[in-house]
Amino acid sequence: MARDDRTQNQDDPRDAERRELLRQIAAEVAETAHWLGKDRLAPEVMAAMGRVPRHAFVPRMEEALAYRNRPLPIGHGQTISQPFVVALMTELAAVGSGSRVLEIGTGSGYQAAVLAETGAEVWSIEALPELAGEAARRLKEQGYDKVHCRQGDGARGWPEVAPFDAILVTAAAAAIPPALIDQLKPGGRLIIPLGLPDGAIRFSARQDLLRIEKAADGTLKKQIVLPVAFVPLIAPRQDED
Repeated sequence: MARDDRTQNQDDPRDAERRELLRQIAAEVAETAHWLGKDRLAPEVMAAMGRVPRHAFVPRMEEALAYRNRPLPIGHGQTISQPFVVALMTELAAVGSGSRVLEIGTGSGYQAAVLAETGAEVWSIEALPELAGEAARRLKEQGYDKVHCRQGDGARGWPEVAPFDAILVTAAAAAIPPALIDQLKPGGRLIIPLGLPDGAIRFSARQDLLRIEKAADGTLKKQIVLPVAFVPLIAPRQDED
């Protein structure tokens, strides 16, 4: 696992909140089974969700809501994803010990921490320098030394450390960035929400979460998983990249 404190302290005052969050995630998986084709997530994924201290990845003013099954604002017009969605994307990525994972959109670092808890090594890119620096600090403080962060244009991927077993994009794109397909191993999985918000509306129900698997010959098998609502994928300001 990613951290030394792998088991939850039974005296932790947040332990009950974590267990209730896991119960809510499990209930939402069951409710969406007709979309997902399954009514429960892998025990390893649920265990990883239970180990990550979500309150450490939200702004201080949001800590009281950290274990609610809902997205929360993290500043700069961005959000930390709903735990159900984080768990689902982790499940779809099908990663574990020794997996190499690229994440596009570090945000607060929460999804990267969950991936690391599965045993994966994670390379995470954030477009906004303010969020990139804060996420790197939080991940380091929490002992996630197998997560590597940098600020930049996620659509370009991280070619110098490619290829990857899985790539997760945690913001909605209008189209699949070609560089991400190029950097995916044969047999690798790309998890990405497609569809952008309309006009001034931040979220759009027209977004779909896709799981894309790359075959040995480079062909792609695409599966629409379920409708989602993400903030849009953004590029760095021109003077920063």
